Amino acid sequence: MSAEAPLAGTTVAFLATDGVEEVEYLQPRAAVERAGGLVELVSTRMEPIRSVNGDLTPAGSYEVDRTVDQADPDGYDALVLPGGTVNPDRLRMDADAMRFVNSFFLDEKPVAAICHGPWSLVQTDVVRGRTLTSYPSLRADVTNAGGTWVDEPVHVESGLVTSRSPADLPAFCAKLVELFAQGRESGGMLPG
Repeated sequence: MSAEAPLAGTTVAFLATDGVEEVEYLQPRAAVERAGGLVELVSTRMEPIRSVNGDLTPAGSYEVDRTVDQADPDGYDALVLPGGTVNPDRLRMDADAMRFVNSFFLDEKPVAAICHGPWSLVQTDVVRGRTLTSYPSLRADVTNAGGTWVDEPVHVESGLVTSRSPADLPAFCAKLVELFAQGRESGGMLPG
């Protein structure tokens, strides 16, 4: 690993499906790739996923690398959960997707979630005892699931980095690269 490529040798799964907020997928993906990491788009089916802008306006279409039932969590060093309202709502209803998310916490690997992405964390019951941020409408979901919600652009705690919205992407991308690089060095979750 070098200062120019802190994520060299790191493979990062991005879990998303139709309705993913385009900038919340593209900007973190670009940050990981600029840092030398390899990205794989994991989804619930092999057909290309469709992204949106502002939850409503159709945007791009992206090829899926693997489905969650084919993806081996052991093959990834970290996980990113982009938002959009529809994307995480669909994912949290898919048992394979939620097992995939949960495996990163069981294996103590770094995870990054932005906007509505933390719905998967609520669904897998991993927020209990944690402090995180998200889109403000998830505050009740986080607190009802036993977590502490904070209104911060980016929050890092115990190998989990979270952010509120696309406005926070610069801070989110910088912190996820930093956290994933530290996780790669240590082989697991880190104190925030």
